[in-house]
Amino acid sequence: MYKVIVVGTDGTDRAKVAVGEALALAKLTGATVHGVHVVHPAVTHGFSDTRTAQFEVTNMQEAADRSREELLVQAEREGVSVEMHHPGSDDVADALISVAEVVNADLVVVGNRGMTGMKGRLLGSVPNKVSHNCPCNLLIVNTDPN
Repeated sequence: MYKVIVVGTDGTDRAKVAVGEALALAKLTGATVHGVHVVHPAVTHGFSDTRTAQFEVTNMQEAADRSREELLVQAEREGVSVEMHHPGSDDVADALISVAEVVNADLVVVGNRGMTGMKGRLLGSVPNKVSHNCPCNLLIVNTDPN
């Protein structure tokens, strides 16, 4: 069964659905969850050139911290071991694939889409790219609101 599960999170409601599925599977199987949170490269460095851009970087840092903390709290509540990854890539699909390879994942969990509008009617670009390049099993979770 699954021992290592990778899931992406950005703190959105859609991502939280995928995270919930990953945590539920991990709880059932005793797997470790590896949460992947991709942030703009400026956020990892923590600074920007202009005052306006610095304000935006600070906001993105705070959002990333909240997202990470929410996942850690939820995992602790479920009794699931979790490790967070903040890869240098700014491409979410590449980051998920890379982390899955590094941690030798058994499963990657992604939402079916994060887009809205007409593009949102199709499989999102992240699950599409991951599905063609994933080094392990892939679970695409329906994140549409009921």
